[in-house]
Formats: sequence, C-alpha cells, structure tokens
Amino acid sequence: MKKIVVACGAGIATSTVAIQKLKAGFEKRGLGGQVSYTQCTVAELPGKVAGHDMVVTTAQFSQSVDIPVVSGLPFITGLGVDKLMDDIVAKLGM
Repeated sequence: MKKIVVACGAGIATSTVAIQKLKAGFEKRGLGGQVSYTQCTVAELPGKVAGHDMVVTTAQFSQSVDIPVVSGLPFITGLGVDKLMDDIVAKLGM
C-alpha cells in the first residue's frame, strides 16, 4: 500500500479535488485500492510526511522533505492530468 499526503492552502477544497482525480487515475490504471491518502494544509506538511511515499500539493511548497513532492495543479486545471498520473505511478514504482 502506497501512502500519499495531499495538501492545499486550506486543506479542504483543492486537495479534495486532487484526491478524487488521483483515485480516478489509479482506478483507470488498474491500481485502485493500492493507495491511501492523508489530506492536510501546506503548513501541516512537514509534520505529516513521515510514513508517506509522496506529497502531492496544489499550493506552493518549498521546504525540503525526504520523499518526492509533485505539483497537483494539473488536477485543478485539467491540463496534463494523464502525464501527471504517469509520473506519479513511475515515482511510486507501481
């Protein structure tokens, strides 16, 4: 089971959209059910990354963490979603 922490400015709106798009993308690739999600604000990220495999954020995040950080903006704009999902799957080694 891979664990992704999904963050946005307020921890509610765009991170919820990103999680929905992530779930749909993993389902489309036959990987549904192999990923769990934690939702938070960008400010909470440094304390949430432990035990996770990746960060997907829809807001600016410039701190250094020990796991891959991916911009989830394509999930919000709708542009480049398939490429982003391919990158996420590759970085997670799935």
